[in-house]
Amino acid sequence: MQTVIFLLLLFLIVIFSVLLFYKNRHSRVNKLNSGECPSCGSKTKIFYDENTNTTFKKEVISKRILKNHGCQGVNDIEYRCKVCGLKEVYSQSSFSNCGI
Repeated sequence: MQTVIFLLLLFLIVIFSVLLFYKNRHSRVNKLNSGECPSCGSKTKIFYDENTNTTFKKEVISKRILKNHGCQGVNDIEYRCKVCGLKEVYSQSSFSNCGI
């Protein structure tokens, strides 16, 4: 009986750990896509010139596509922070890149 309870608890711990991992990863990718570094917390800076009525943006996160696997494939995207040097690679689906 103790073995069954132990295995049940271990199973629940593993399931919740996997869910927590994917939640943290998803929130990290969302921060990178919005232009905020998850490591150092720096954000995109926006400047406004009143003389010329122009808005300037200084991006903190740079994106680069490493591999493009076609219309139905997955893109490997590299995110790099210009402030702290953070470099992360994530795979994202590319369903909207099909222009047939």
